[in-house]
Amino acid sequence: MCKQNILGIELGSTRIKAVLMDKHHNLLSKSAYTWKSSCENGIWTYSLNEVWKGLRSVVASIGKKDGIAAIGVSGMMHGYLVFDKDWNLLVPFRTWQNTNTGRAAADLTKLFHFHIPQRWSIAHLYQAILNKEDHVEKIAHITTLSGYVHYMLTGVNAVGIGEASGMFPIDCEKYCYDKEMLKAFNAVLKSKNISWTLSEILPDILTAGEEAGRLTPSGASLLGNELTPGILFAPPEGDAGTGMTATNAVLPGTGNISAGTSIFSMVVLEHSLQNLHEEIDIVTTPTGKPVAMVHCNNCTNDINEWTGIFRELLEMFDVRLSDEKLYTALYKKSLEGNPDCGGILVCNYLAGEEITHMNLGRPIIIRRPDSNFNLANFLRSQLYAAIATLRIGVSILEQEGVNIYSMVGHGGFFKTPVVGQKYMANALQVPVVCMETTGEGGPYGMALLAAYLVYKNEGESLEEYLTDRVFVDTACSVIFPESEEIMGFQAYMRDFNDLLTVERAAIKNIKE
Repeated sequence: MCKQNILGIELGSTRIKAVLMDKHHNLLSKSAYTWKSSCENGIWTYSLNEVWKGLRSVVASIGKKDGIAAIGVSGMMHGYLVFDKDWNLLVPFRTWQNTNTGRAAADLTKLFHFHIPQRWSIAHLYQAILNKEDHVEKIAHITTLSGYVHYMLTGVNAVGIGEASGMFPIDCEKYCYDKEMLKAFNAVLKSKNISWTLSEILPDILTAGEEAGRLTPSGASLLGNELTPGILFAPPEGDAGTGMTATNAVLPGTGNISAGTSIFSMVVLEHSLQNLHEEIDIVTTPTGKPVAMVHCNNCTNDINEWTGIFRELLEMFDVRLSDEKLYTALYKKSLEGNPDCGGILVCNYLAGEEITHMNLGRPIIIRRPDSNFNLANFLRSQLYAAIATLRIGVSILEQEGVNIYSMVGHGGFFKTPVVGQKYMANALQVPVVCMETTGEGGPYGMALLAAYLVYKNEGESLEEYLTDRVFVDTACSVIFPESEEIMGFQAYMRDFNDLLTVERAAIKNIKE
């Protein structure tokens, strides 16, 4: 049988997802496995055993597995996965959600003159060194979740350049880790009598369109022997890179917003930022172009928990709804609320937020005694809170003179038509575009990167491939900001900024 289909997989924060597409980029099927992180000894983590349980589940249910020409694996970026020389895990996976690397991130930002966020792999590594953790001397490999899965399936220890840019700063002209920063960090290692160098333990870097190995027999076994060994693999990417790809936002001046459990905006830069900002990350597209990233840890996580409360209430009366029907009904109900949410305020921080300089979270709901307290305003406030911190970060880019002409939205926040798109357009005061594939997000973007590997023409760039062959006829909707709604959101933001003072007090006084 001729193998023409493409499999894209993403290990997201709440679901492991897979999509299968044909050579014309049409979706054939999709599957998902629900999971969640757990907090163990103060560290947010996922079990690697569940990684493989989830992957076997989505691969088994995807269908048409005998016609797959290429696979791509994506995952939540950053975090800390370290192994010894035999690839034995040294400490439990530390995810991007952890905000216990403040000292390391600050020290490295000063050392490199480049902003290092707390969630980046290098910050986790250096914090472990500062903590004098016993496992450090045994480290032979450091990688990401997608990099780990890719290695186990192919035997190739490499990541895509976009994924690598969330581990360590990148030289965007030479498509490699920044050599001067490597040199500076290795000098620190030497001063602390650590035997290995950073170059020795980091994965190799590949760019979009490069071959990244093939499925090995042992890799096929890990996936339940559902796939035939020999299938080609694209470079593994992070969810930022797959989000850019899924929304055709890889050219300078374009931008996208990925909104799910976490939320981040990506703007491909036309020029470098003039100043260093702790709130702005500089990463890259899958082809290595510099990108300004505003990343927030909290988006729909609190909404998901409240939806669970509503589900419990319904089930008390023997009413059972699918996730899609319940979320759609709640999102649409929010449209009946006041533009400023009627005096109801929400801080949705389940985890800490670097943008607002908080290392922990305490979800809060506050209302004035004279607030218009109804379900629509409560739900609208939840959805506003999901994007409020992003608005704070994007304001910094605007001050730097970065032009944002429109944004493409994708992820669960945009899955219900109109609602999330409308709120985002008014929050950022730019048109927000959603494509028909918006809800697929990362696995769809990863499948496109794998398709580009197989079906690109000689000399055809990823940017050309996406614009001319993938999205040329894609149906999309555009929502423009409205003046009354803008003013309502601005009023909410003034109160939200004041609410952050209350959030800080709650973190200080409400102990774990």
